[in-house]
Amino acid sequence: MHHQEFEAPEELRDNIKCFWYNRMDFGATEERFEVVPDGYAEIIFHFGSGCSISDNAGLQPLPSPFMMGLLDQPAVFCAKDRLEIIGIRCYPWTVFDLLGLQPGKGVRIFEHPIARLQASLNKCIETGSTDEAVAELKQFFLDGRPVATDRMLLNAGIAMSQANGTMPVSQVAAAAHATVRTLERKFKQSSGHSVKDVSGLMRFEQVRNRLWHHPDASLAGIAQELGYTDQSHLSREFRRYSGTTPAAFARKAKKQVMKDFVAFSAGKE
Repeated sequence: MHHQEFEAPEELRDNIKCFWYNRMDFGATEERFEVVPDGYAEIIFHFGSGCSISDNAGLQPLPSPFMMGLLDQPAVFCAKDRLEIIGIRCYPWTVFDLLGLQPGKGVRIFEHPIARLQASLNKCIETGSTDEAVAELKQFFLDGRPVATDRMLLNAGIAMSQANGTMPVSQVAAAAHATVRTLERKFKQSSGHSVKDVSGLMRFEQVRNRLWHHPDASLAGIAQELGYTDQSHLSREFRRYSGTTPAAFARKAKKQVMKDFVAFSAGKE
């Protein structure tokens, strides 16, 4: 797997965290891979042999682009041969206003003028011009003049991000210069989730990243640092979002890092 991240232009940073590129080579046999929840919403363009999501109805092919809203449990995807992805990592309280869509959850198929970029992006990918593809996406949003983020939501999001999801809702509201009731109403309208929902995912993401990069880290220490009541509380929350225990995830991380250190060391904590 090859992974790159690209900084968002300053004019877009209230709405977009970053742009990123992945390349995975699976071989001729279709393989499954799991995406674990985090605190961001993603707009996903994919290139190659296609991508499907596994659900109760079997495998459902996904168009390009599709959206990954906030997940509350892992999503399982399937692909074979070459799969290349360009993702736009957005804040969950801005992504739907950015695209002019109603808020929603999980994997979502949507219609939007951005889909018209698929053909030109594919040409860039085929010639190995990833930088050009990302530049085209950046220009699309710059030309579209992204909507100004509600200052209350922006202040709330900054406070939540800086605290890694550990800040109580009352303190988030204070940082946003709003009442809890007003903030929760606006947050729900913009993201489809409560402040507590998004904070929980942010905090889980910190635990997940810590264990991926440092699988021998003390769970008790991480629990104390990130404001969990105790190690049991951390374990319950981790299982809720990942479907597995922190210890099992750490064991998996050890095996993957030893197998493919270069690929996974590209990720950020």
